[in-house]
Formats: sequence, C-alpha cells, structure tokens
Amino acid sequence: MNLVETAQAVEAGKVSLGIELGSTRIKAVLVTDDFNTIASGSYVWENRYEDGVWTYPLEEVWSGIQQSYTQMAADVQSKYHASLKHINAIGISAMMHGYLAFDKNDDLLVPFRTWRNNITGQSADELTKLFDFNIPQRWSIAHLYQAILNHEDHVANVDFFTTLAGYVTWKLSGKKVLGVGDASGMFPIDEKTGTYNQDMLEKFNNLDNVKQYPWQLADILPDILPAGKAAGSLTADGAKLLDASGNLEAGSVMAPPEGDAGTGMVGTNSVRQRTGNISVGTSAFSMNVLDKPLSKVYRDIDIVMTPDGSPVAMVHVNNCSSDINAWANIFGEFANRLGIDLKPDRLYETLFLASTKADADAGGLVNYSYQSGENITKIQAGRPLFVRTPNSHFSLPNFMLTQLYAAFAPLQIGMDILVNEEHVQTDVMIAQGGLFRTPVIGQQALANALNIPITVMSTAGEGGPWGMAVLAAFAQRNTGESLEDFLDQDVFTNPESMTLSPEPEGVKGYRKFIGKYQSGLSVEAAAGDAISD
Repeated sequence: MNLVETAQAVEAGKVSLGIELGSTRIKAVLVTDDFNTIASGSYVWENRYEDGVWTYPLEEVWSGIQQSYTQMAADVQSKYHASLKHINAIGISAMMHGYLAFDKNDDLLVPFRTWRNNITGQSADELTKLFDFNIPQRWSIAHLYQAILNHEDHVANVDFFTTLAGYVTWKLSGKKVLGVGDASGMFPIDEKTGTYNQDMLEKFNNLDNVKQYPWQLADILPDILPAGKAAGSLTADGAKLLDASGNLEAGSVMAPPEGDAGTGMVGTNSVRQRTGNISVGTSAFSMNVLDKPLSKVYRDIDIVMTPDGSPVAMVHVNNCSSDINAWANIFGEFANRLGIDLKPDRLYETLFLASTKADADAGGLVNYSYQSGENITKIQAGRPLFVRTPNSHFSLPNFMLTQLYAAFAPLQIGMDILVNEEHVQTDVMIAQGGLFRTPVIGQQALANALNIPITVMSTAGEGGPWGMAVLAAFAQRNTGESLEDFLDQDVFTNPESMTLSPEPEGVKGYRKFIGKYQSGLSVEAAAGDAISD
C-alpha cells in the first residue's frame, strides 16, 4: 500500500492490532490487511524480585499498555495524518505460564507470580508423577498446587486464575478465555478434544489436600478457544483501558489470547508438523511441532500446543540474553566515559562483530548466564558467573563468543534430548528475537551450538506482537480455513529469509565449550533426566 491507501485503511478501520507483554518490553504493532506493519509503540519494563517472588505490578501492566498504544497511535497520526478510531481486530499475547488468581469480586489475591519463579519444585514433581505428564515449575497448575501444599490462605478464595494474556483480554472484552496454546501452559490439553484433559482434572480434584476447597478445577480455569475463533469484542470500558485519549471505539473483534510461544510460531510460520522455531530473549525456547508422540515423559521437555491445537515439544529455559545485556551495559558505560555515545544497536553490533575474531572454542572461557534459576541445569537461584583459568585465552572476541555460547547452552542441553534420544526431526528451524538484529553473528553461533541449519526471517527482531496481530486478523476473517493454510497462502507469500548451516570448526569448538560448561555443573544437571518407562 502507498501512503494514501494506508491512510484510507486506517480511517476505515481495516487494520489489526497485536500487543505483546514480553519480559522486558510491552509492544503494540498495527498491521494492514496485507500484514505489513504500519505503526508501533513500546514500553520498557522489568520484573521485580519481591518477597522471594518474581513479579510485575498490574498497575504497570496497564500503564505500559497505554503508553505503547499511545506511541503507536501517534506514529499513525504522524505518518498518515489519520486518527485511529476503529480497529477491526485486536489480539493480546504475553509471556506464558505464571499465576494470576482472583476472588469472586475480581480482586487479585496475591501478586502476579511469573514464569521466572523457581518456587514450585515439590508441586511440579508430584503432579508429574500423578499425571504421568511433565508439569514444569512455570505452569499455572504448579503454582496453584504449590500454594495448596504451602497452606496459603488465599487458595480457598480462588474464583478464577489465568495467565497474563488471559487477564488483559478479560479486562478488554469481559471474556475469561484463553487460546489453546496459552492454555496448554496452564494445564495439560487433550489433543482430541481441544480442552483440558478430563482424566487429569479428575485426578487433581480427587487429591485429599484439594478436596477441602469449595471449587472444582475446571470451574476456575479459563475457557479454551482455538485460533480463528472470536474471543468476544472490545467493550467500551476496554477501549478506555487501551486508549487513554478516548478516541478508540468499542467493537473490535478480540482474538483468543496467546502466549509468546504461540505468537513465535505464527511469526515464523511454524505451525505445521515437522516445523520448528526458536525464540530468544530474556528466556529462550524451541518449539518442535510433532508428527508422533514422544516415547516417554521428560522433565526437561514440555508438551504444549500450537494456537490451533497441535502438540509441540517445547524446550524452555529461563535464561538467555539478560547477561549479555548486563555486560553490554558495562561496555556502553565505558564508551560514555570516553565521550562516545553509542546507540544500543551500534553497541551490540560492535560487540557481536568482535566475536568473529574468536577462537572456535571461545579460548577456554566459560560463562554461566543465570540471572534467575534454571530448571534444565538444576540451578535453584540466579548466579551469573564468568570463569577463566590462567591458561585461557582471555580476549574481547573470546569473551563475546562465550556470552553467545552461554546464552544458548541450556537450550542446547534440552534440544539434545529431542535429537539424540527421540530422534525428532524438523524440516525447517526458524529463529527469532533481538539477538538476531545483528545479521549472521548470533544466527551462526546458534547453528553451531545446535548443529542444525537455522533460518532467520527479516522480521526476526519483532515477531511476537506482529504474530499476534496476524492471529487477530485470522479471528476477524473467520473463513474456516486452517491456520497453516492461512499463513502459507495469505501471510507468508514472499518471505525474506536467510539460512545458515553449521560450520564444522564452529561445531567442534562449541562441543569443547559445552564440555567445559557441563563439567562445572552437577552430574544430574549435566545429564538431564527423564522419567523412564
């Protein structure tokens, strides 16, 4: 579309909005019917560690959403001289999992407990054994059951609990719903019915320490919708929550809320069987759409769903880019002391390019980028640690390559289970996330770490909110076609992408690095664990 056509589309409301609440940024992306981004806005935030819990205040959820929306609307006005009054469809996504519990008066019972918490180990272990299905510590049901095991007073008053995306959508539309992908991070889903697994619901309700409560689990969980269905519409109160100026009209179709894993799959066109994607940011996860069930239950592999309800093997790690960001800030401060004002993209590009001069094994340096606990490597709390020996080749290139290698290390350990033990194969593996804004460097490091070809699309840095805007448009169209066909035929008609294959020397170097990395972990952590038959 040209400027005039885009302005006309805005005036006619022929646009879709995706908002994603990520770990470090809330972003709003507006797209036209041809799925081109025409405006965006963002808000930077950070989780807080309060009273032993990683959390975000709900007040900041709304101030961040409003600021993102305001910036996006101003971007529209500036570029197209058009006022944003009506939006065809809106979708909300957010970091998956976590625990938001409300009473019958819709009051929050305890502060939001995010995916980053490592406080539900007993609950996750007991439920995994009960269900014979892996329940990670991040999942909402693990948080609820841990609260029961801890005899927390609030549990008796729970009338509804949900995820962050589900909460925001509820307040905008009045509907207590979730997309099936996000719901699969709350409680296991039955692939055949597309609803919560009935046998597991009954097993949970029949636990002696659950029977004492006045609720049945199904009654306090959100309803489930697949991609393509409408999750109600934007209410007048919801419009005021989004747009503080009051210009936005009610009536937009609301898409089923999804987690960032689901939007990552949509943003990379990875929802068909034997496709996969990797999203990296504060956390990282790989999503492998399965063509057959796994042979056993693994504690390091989550079984979740695509936004249209197909099973996915997910490797989720709590730590990825946070330590890189911390070190980059140090280098940025040093540059400022020299009177050099480096913009973030320039700073990261300079540091990442330095890694191209590194030794293949990063010179014997090792980094443990644990800003928070890490389940896969059995690290209970955040312990960032950079390690070198007197004989290590300590240079800036090796230091930066170590940072990239370490960011991918827990993910690689989890992926080894799928590749080596389950022989899961993907026809394409697409990566997205801010680490790939600098071309080639992070992509090649990831390809070498996983020893598989990695594809990066031109939208690698902004896939999540854009993917949610696509899901919103899909819900508004409601044509009955499958999500896979919609993405192939209507959205990704001419994708710009680049694929890098593993470099033999780089693969060999990474194996040396990961050997040193794992030697510093416990035997249990280095090996991973499965629940055997």
